[in-house]
Amino acid sequence: MYKTILSATLTAILLSACVVVPAQRGPQLAVAPALPVVVELGVEPYYFYSGYYYYYQNNRWSYSNARSGPWMDLPRNRYPQEVRFRNRDNGHDRDHGHEQHDRD
Repeated sequence: MYKTILSATLTAILLSACVVVPAQRGPQLAVAPALPVVVELGVEPYYFYSGYYYYYQNNRWSYSNARSGPWMDLPRNRYPQEVRFRNRDNGHDRDHGHEQHDRD
């Protein structure tokens, strides 16, 4: 009987010490829409499309609601098929008429 009471008391103390609290989640980002088939980047590796900023580095894409981040990895099924770069020689773009804006 004494062992049962001691065991129940010890169990109650141990269980009350084990409280699991869900982690605070940061700002939630919806998965951004797929990029167009061809994306053309200028001097900077940023692209704005459908209300999201995209950042291209080392053959990987990230996206965010703001250019300053936070950045999330873009799922590969949303990558463009081709990435083109405007002529960056001497800091002049060959194609001045292309702006990186929303093309919905």
